[in-house]
Amino acid sequence: MVTGLPCVAQPVGCIPPIRPFLPSDPRDVRAYADLLRQDFEAYIEDFDAYLRCLDAERARVFEEGQEVTQEYGRLRALTLRSRSLEIAD
Repeated sequence: MVTGLPCVAQPVGCIPPIRPFLPSDPRDVRAYADLLRQDFEAYIEDFDAYLRCLDAERARVFEEGQEVTQEYGRLRALTLRSRSLEIAD
């Protein structure tokens, strides 16, 4: 479908962190404790960054929504004026 609207690249957005794997076998947990700890710490850091990203995106989208609502109000006002001028003619 062709809309005639320009194609604008959208940012990738907020990417959720990948949940770390925790082996079910306690022997594996002990054997790989350092690696597992690093994975969990990295996840927690990435999780915090993800939440900050979501907060920023929410604020951006909220502001954009307000702007679009105002623009739609202007569109309606212009089209209503145009119609009333056409009717008067």
